[in-house]
Parts: sequence; C-alpha cells; structure tokens
Amino acid sequence: MADSLSPQCTSLKQEYDSCFNVWFEEYLEPSLATNATEAQRTAHYQRKAEEFQTRCGKVYAEYQNCIQNAVKQKGIEPLLQQAREEHPLREPLPPSAPPSKDSK
Repeated sequence: MADSLSPQCTSLKQEYDSCFNVWFEEYLEPSLATNATEAQRTAHYQRKAEEFQTRCGKVYAEYQNCIQNAVKQKGIEPLLQQAREEHPLREPLPPSAPPSKDSK
C-alpha cells in the first residue's frame, strides 16, 4: 500500500486500506456464488453496507479529516476547487437508460 499525501496520515490510510480490503472481499462473495438468488444478494449487500460503517467508518472519517487538513496546509485546496469547477463529477446514468448525446 502506498503512503498517504501527508506522512502523519499514512498510518490511518494503511488502517483504512486494510479494513476496506477485508470488507470488500467479503462484499463480493455473493457475486461470485452462482447459486445465490437476487434477493439473497440484495440482502447481503445491505448488511455489508451497514457493516462497512461499523467496521471501517470511523477510521475512514479520521483519515478523511487528516487528508483535508493536509490539503489545506499544503495549499492544494484552490487547485482542487479549480479542477472541480473545470471538470465536475456527474451522476452516472441508470443502467437501463441509453447514453445521451451530451455524454459523448
């Protein structure tokens, strides 16, 4: 795993990365099981989302706070804001919707 943007955030990043990787592997299990029903998968994914908050949510929030402080201290915040304005994130289209002419 790579170091964080700021050395004081690296231990939080490593803790979060480890937590997320374990959680995500368990999250994918029903996708790999061919005999699971759609209802079983949906229930599993809901439980896993709740479990993520319980297991990893606190360390994620701490890491995010550390990174936000590092971004401010390094003076990167204006560059990030400029990038967001120039290239805003857009909501993805629903799977059943055809792509619009604007998305090309």
